[in-house]
Amino acid sequence: MTHSGLTQPLAFRGGAAGALAPLAVFLAGVAWLAAQGAPDERGFWPVLVAALIAGLTLARDRARYADTIVAGMAQPVVLLMIVAWLLSGVLSTLLTATGFVQALSFTARALELGGGWYAGAAFLACALVSTSTGTSFGTILICGPLLYPAGAAVGVHPGVLLGAILGGATFGDSISPISDTTIASAGTQGADIGGTVRARLKYVLPAGLLAFVVAVAFGKGAVASGGAAAAIEGGARGLPMALVPLLVLALLLAKRHLVEALLFGVAAAIALALPLGLLRVDQVLSVTPGSLSATSVVIDGLERGVGVSVFTLLLVGLVAALDASGVVARAVAWSESGRGHIAGVEGRIVAMLSVAVVLTTHSVVAILTVGPYVAAGAGRHGVSAYRRANLLDLTACTWPFLLPFFLPTILAASASASGVAAGLPRLSPLDAGLWNAYSWGLVLMLVLAVGGGYGRDEGGAR
Repeated sequence: MTHSGLTQPLAFRGGAAGALAPLAVFLAGVAWLAAQGAPDERGFWPVLVAALIAGLTLARDRARYADTIVAGMAQPVVLLMIVAWLLSGVLSTLLTATGFVQALSFTARALELGGGWYAGAAFLACALVSTSTGTSFGTILICGPLLYPAGAAVGVHPGVLLGAILGGATFGDSISPISDTTIASAGTQGADIGGTVRARLKYVLPAGLLAFVVAVAFGKGAVASGGAAAAIEGGARGLPMALVPLLVLALLLAKRHLVEALLFGVAAAIALALPLGLLRVDQVLSVTPGSLSATSVVIDGLERGVGVSVFTLLLVGLVAALDASGVVARAVAWSESGRGHIAGVEGRIVAMLSVAVVLTTHSVVAILTVGPYVAAGAGRHGVSAYRRANLLDLTACTWPFLLPFFLPTILAASASASGVAAGLPRLSPLDAGLWNAYSWGLVLMLVLAVGGGYGRDEGGAR
């Protein structure tokens, strides 16, 4: 990439228009897929391959174009995130298989939380799951079908409940040490993950409190008949598994390596679940003689991370070629032409990442694209590494969870279909984003941070 040492821009037929054409192919494909119902990440693979072929066709030096794609994919922070996705998938699958999520839902019902208090409890439960697993997508897919229909029996406002579920999933994405956005934002700014997470608390906790208050205050709705409410099987047996994410969090805050913490977490989950009877040995690994195949929750967890890993690799390669063309560098140079007050520098960080998120439709790729320029430019203006990482991450956790054409809001709307049989309506992606009080809280924190200087005195390496 041009920001990593290549001095001669990668040339395309048609100049800047040719360099942007592959991204246009990708965005057109995304728009078409969104109109068709937006599949999971695997559905985007063919679109990305088509975009890469378009870039190869337009590149004047095809060998260098191919090398640039591979170099972009081979960035250490990209590989670290892929390993984290794979191991987090294993950890998430283990927590699900051992009844951890069902235990959280059972506890909320056992406490007879109704209306707004149930919506508030749903936010807290999803925040705990997303922080434990580091995945907002997984939290929506796991918790949505469990918590949304159960709200019918206790009289909850459907929009507030769905917004609480989406907001709780967003919470973990913005603060979990094993979240992809946390890893990318800290890694591109040269900041340690533990220190970045500690510095981020001052932003996410007020937004989380706002989301909880909104859920409790506005969550009361009509009470459904007892027969219409969907029952959720399970009990509190899985609650001891909460020790596992606490262990991972403690290791990361102690500045241990991310991969080390995740591997210890997987090992601890299995070691705890087997003697408690929450997991059988054959669930850990089972081989059918003569079938040349094996089944395992570990295998299932690794496969869960394949879709987003391949999607990210292909998209990173596509953006790396655009970056190597010099178009991104020229755009950044233009945006920095009006240098001045520190608030202006921080405002440009938020603006650049917002545009990158909308163009790439992928928070992590947007951070990886803009992050190196932010580290070089804003670092010279005295913005600390923690501050830069936090501004990047907070921005990345707003628009994809608010706007209706991003995957998180689409997944949340899809999860609401599980409540139809219980008497709750299926809501739209627009409804899900509008009611996501947590991400709106992050928008408010960004305004206070950039416009009012909140948190500007935090330390961290320059």
